[in-house]
Amino acid sequence: MRPRLLLALLLFLAACPAWARGTIDRVEIRGLEDHEAMEHNVRLALGVTASIGQVQGESRLEFLLLSAEREARQALEPFGYYSPDIAIDSTRDDDNRIVVTVNVGLGEPVRVRDANVAIAGPGGEDPYLGEDLAKFRPAVGEAFDHTTYEASRDAITRRLAERGYFDADFLEREVRVTRADYAADIDLVWDSGFRYDMGPTTFEQDYFRPGLLEKLVTWEEGSYFHQGKLDRLRTSLVKLDYFSAIDIQPRPEDATDDLRVPIDVTLVRAKRNVYTAGLSYGTESGMGVRFGVERRYVNDRGHKLLWDLDWAQNRKNLLLQYRIPAFAWLDGWYTGALSAYDEQTDYIDLRNIKLIASRSGEITERLTAVASLNALRERWSYDMDVATGQRLYTYSTLLYPELTANYIGVDDRLFPRKGISGSVSLRGGIGGAGSDTSFLQGWASATWFQGVGAADRFIVRGEAGATWTDDLIAMPPSLRFFAGGDRSIRGYAWREVGPRTPPPDNFATGARYVLTGSVEYEHYFNAGPWGMAAFIDGGDAFDDRFDLHLGVGVGARWRSPVGAVRIDIAHGLDDPDSGFQLYLSLGANL
Repeated sequence: MRPRLLLALLLFLAACPAWARGTIDRVEIRGLEDHEAMEHNVRLALGVTASIGQVQGESRLEFLLLSAEREARQALEPFGYYSPDIAIDSTRDDDNRIVVTVNVGLGEPVRVRDANVAIAGPGGEDPYLGEDLAKFRPAVGEAFDHTTYEASRDAITRRLAERGYFDADFLEREVRVTRADYAADIDLVWDSGFRYDMGPTTFEQDYFRPGLLEKLVTWEEGSYFHQGKLDRLRTSLVKLDYFSAIDIQPRPEDATDDLRVPIDVTLVRAKRNVYTAGLSYGTESGMGVRFGVERRYVNDRGHKLLWDLDWAQNRKNLLLQYRIPAFAWLDGWYTGALSAYDEQTDYIDLRNIKLIASRSGEITERLTAVASLNALRERWSYDMDVATGQRLYTYSTLLYPELTANYIGVDDRLFPRKGISGSVSLRGGIGGAGSDTSFLQGWASATWFQGVGAADRFIVRGEAGATWTDDLIAMPPSLRFFAGGDRSIRGYAWREVGPRTPPPDNFATGARYVLTGSVEYEHYFNAGPWGMAAFIDGGDAFDDRFDLHLGVGVGARWRSPVGAVRIDIAHGLDDPDSGFQLYLSLGANL
């Protein structure tokens, strides 16, 4: 034991009465109620905390109480408080149970008096590293928090490696604290060394033909090294969905004399086939089953095949899809698809078959686009011929190109609290050029998320669509607009809002235009996963005159590990006697 600590212990023993054996019941820390991190650190540092509930002898109790002040003081130093006022009190009840109280007065924090933070060598001329240096914290005049200092220091060290300065090391790394002046002086200087370049990229895999994956390499050999280039390659490989494991490693230790770093990409193939199956139920579709098979890779060229069948009592849908990877210009896919749909409900008899040829591409990390050519043949009927009892069918054949763009600019795709997402589509056909009529149709939707407080959200959603044609009757129901339902106007059933056939049938026929909107507020209890929502939706699907339909409701929310779960109950305001609508939905609704 050091002489000073021994002397302090002797003085403490002389000043305090002898303690009998006792049990430390609890430890209270006062003065740090508004500083949760500090309180937690002090509590962890105290020896008395680890001894709670244990019977202690006289000498051990005295030692724990004597050490508590020193332990608390050291626990506050990482937060910049080197001269706090600390007093240790203890009380004992009749059962020899002891309550230890640590009273903390933080006093003045140590502040940064001088900061010499710099990068020597070629990295000192790197503008991006210069931005990182400008953001270094704590800055002059700010409290010297060790955690903040270490995070800033380590961030710059990582950035040097990310930008190819693999030989970077510290020239100076010192922090001098002068307690009497409540001052800290930072001296932190890196020697960046030379910047390395991108070397040859080697793919280690056992199936795909040479040259296929190499098309994903977007950089030229000899260009500056940057970790972001490797991250983009990883993202592209993940989206292919060929592999169960992807390992991309730069090897600066094997760099050539001209500082070119080899890149090794090691890939493990995923299982070729993915099988899906499930049960479904809808008030209109009835009971159903769903089967699907996806072949992740058909051949060594990386082609994909998807087969999906959704078979319900009143609705049936078959999708066959073949995809070929497309790496030129934009990462994406060439896709050929065939879909067949059959609906036999109380209000419509509908069948269609559709052929699709498309090219998708990722324009930016947030923006994707799909250009397609569609051939649609559709047959539908709303009513019977009274004289014959036979269905009166209408047929439509359309050949049209379509362009769709999707944007997702949010902070968290599972539970966004800030940002905007949206979709836009434009399609059109020319009568006589494969189509029964000429038409042009546009549709757009957007959702804005804004976080409120610790966990609450304010959500605004809007949708607008329009069809320009001289022959609306030739437009099949699958290309008309409907309103109502959980993604449209809650409080109304799916397709309830919009033009209808004459009574008594009163079936929804779809509209030329659609315009809907929603405002919603979600509150989460104690910033936890459970919450509730209140919302108002409005809009209409219409041909000529807009007739506002409003719905209001409340809902329950659960922020599950795999996305939001929403249960809503809503009522339409147009008909006070109408029933309530119940909705269950999953996912972020981007």
